[in-house]
Amino acid sequence: MTINHLIIFCENAVEGQVKERLAAEIGDENALVIYQALVKHTASVAKTVMAQRKCYYSDFISNSDSFDDGHFEKSIQKGEDEGERMYNASKTSFGEWANKVVIVGCDCYEMNAGIIEEAFRALDQNDFVIGPTKEGGVYLLGMNDLSSELLLNKEWGHENVVLDLLLEIKKEHKTHYILPTLSQVNSLEEVPNELRGLIEE
Repeated sequence: MTINHLIIFCENAVEGQVKERLAAEIGDENALVIYQALVKHTASVAKTVMAQRKCYYSDFISNSDSFDDGHFEKSIQKGEDEGERMYNASKTSFGEWANKVVIVGCDCYEMNAGIIEEAFRALDQNDFVIGPTKEGGVYLLGMNDLSSELLLNKEWGHENVVLDLLLEIKKEHKTHYILPTLSQVNSLEEVPNELRGLIEE
């Protein structure tokens, strides 16, 4: 039996501490509202995916957001940087006998259940799956084995993340699968029309 783990990285929804670039354009309160809508979307999508769902919060476990206890196991992210946090979360899942691990964030309104399920299927034939963003980052990372080479000692916040990952995968003589390129919401321009009505003047 294949055990799939879907790991969701979530920033705690605290005004002034989420979506800093977006907040600079529309204010902290509006940025928080948009982020909460993104979290709600991510939770809704994740609930329909056949996998063990694990939500990792940035600072503290929330019991008042869209990640209900009935569908999500909750933990706190551990690590000094994004790569270390993803490594530790993946290590926990593989230690719980997961065969495949897919990691997503809460920043991509275009992501749907079909894309996550495609990632899990792709791991049948590939070592890694990458969901690239239009800005050069990643909205999804999937693997069927723990890789310190891929996750650790990387600069995750720049526009060449995907290229760095592909070079590392090639160096390790591993295989990969690329998902459709999607947008993340980090600026007002990237806020989808469906959420723009939430912004107050």
